[in-house]
Order: sequence, then C-alpha cells, then structure tokens
Amino acid sequence: MVPIEVLPVALGLAAALSWGAGDFAGGCAARRTSAYAVVVVTQIIGIVTFPILAFVFSERLPPLDDLMWGAFAGFFGAAGLIALYIGLAKGKMSIIAPLAAVISVVIPVIYSVLNEGVPSFFKIAGFVFAFVGIWLIVSMGTGPCLKAKDLGYPLLAGILFGLFFISIDKFSDNAIYWPLTVSRISALLMLAGFMMSAKIVSKPTYYVIPVVILAGLFNTGGATLFALASEAGRLDVATILSSLSPAVTVLLACTLLKEQLAPRQWLGVMAALVAIIFISI
Repeated sequence: MVPIEVLPVALGLAAALSWGAGDFAGGCAARRTSAYAVVVVTQIIGIVTFPILAFVFSERLPPLDDLMWGAFAGFFGAAGLIALYIGLAKGKMSIIAPLAAVISVVIPVIYSVLNEGVPSFFKIAGFVFAFVGIWLIVSMGTGPCLKAKDLGYPLLAGILFGLFFISIDKFSDNAIYWPLTVSRISALLMLAGFMMSAKIVSKPTYYVIPVVILAGLFNTGGATLFALASEAGRLDVATILSSLSPAVTVLLACTLLKEQLAPRQWLGVMAALVAIIFISI
C-alpha cells in the first residue's frame, strides 16, 4: 500500500506518464491527419469514458458548482490549446512552446502558495529543477532573441492552461468523473465553434483512428490521475509533476521513433529526475 504522503507524488507522476504517452500517440496521429481532428476525437473519447468511470466507481452527481468548474476546465483547456496552436503557427516554436509550458505551471504554483502556504525547502528546490527541466525539454533550441510580439499567445496559452489546472483542483475534492465529463463537453463545443468560425473542416483518416483512440484514452487517464493527485495533496505538487509529461513524450520518441535528443533535452530530463527526488522528500 502506497504511504499517504507518497500518494500525490505517485499520482502526479502517473498523470505525467499518461499525458506524455497520449501526446506521443496524438503527435504520431497528427503526422498523418489533421491535428484538430485528433483533438476533437480525444474530447469525444473523454465524453464517453468519464461517465462509464463514474458508474463503475458509483460516483454521485456532484453539486452544480463542481459541474460549473468542470465546464470552466473544459473552456480553459480548449481555449489554451487554440491559443497555443495559433501561437505555434504564427510565432517561433522555440519560444512559444517552452514559455507556454512554464507559465502554465507558474500560475497554479502561485495559487497553491496563496491558498495552502509555502511548501518545504526541498519541494521549492524541486520546483526550480522542474521549471528548468520543462524549459530544456520543450525548447527546440536557442533560437532567436525574444521579442515583445512573441509573448502574446504563449502568455495567453500558459495562463489558460494554468486556470485549467486550478479548475480541476476546485472540484476534485467532491467528484472527479462527472465534472470531467462536463469539461470534455465544454471543450468539444469550444473547439467545434472555433473550427466552424475558422472554416476548418477535417476528419481523421480511417487508418489512424486506432492511434487517435489510444491518444484519447491516455489523455483521459492523465486528466483523471491529475484530479486524483490534486485531491490527495497540494495543487502545486500535482501540477509540477504532471507537467513533466514532455519528458515522457521525448523519451518515447527517442526509443520508438529513434529520434535523437539534443544535449539540452538530456539535461532537461536529468533536471526532471532531480526535481522528482526533491519533491518526493
């Protein structure tokens, strides 16, 4: 049996593994079909899967407030994804991706400190290593100098993703699966509205549907495990650990696709491992 103090760490790392595997599967599918189609299908899988989990674990329908936070989580998550995609399309990926990733972690950490107090010295040290690790892993290189015009979309995406984490924390103490179901419905409506307004018409190619389904199942698992980690312990710990998912994605790409990791990415992986050790103390 996992000790109670280790449970949030274990669940946060499990969320990172699941989200990282989901991103890897989704990335593989997006190479063969529309990225928007992949995202939409993963939301639909959540809409189907979460109610099943609610019935399996006999979860009662929570208060309206929790369902509303679920809707907010879906809105923030989908809006953040749209902002990230637009930023990646218009800006420099070497700046957009790492900046959005780090900001998405900073927001919940600040929120957690204000509401739960300052964590221990070792956890703070772990957070610092995690920030560095995420930046090094996601960054595509030293790239060009940072300009003011490059900040808009990554800042918006990072803030929205941070609010997504906070929204899940707001309902995870009372219920998980029903609010997450609402979050997926909200996200699907948001994405469908954006695709219609932008006149984006896409559907997944049939032969990649199994990979898309796999991505959806891992994504669903990541959201569930993060909610459980947030319920079991501090939000900042759950967010930091689950946000190490890019390390899982790049390691899977290295192992299965034989992609070469840059030296900075290996440094990022090592920083992430050090972060895990410090946060676990």
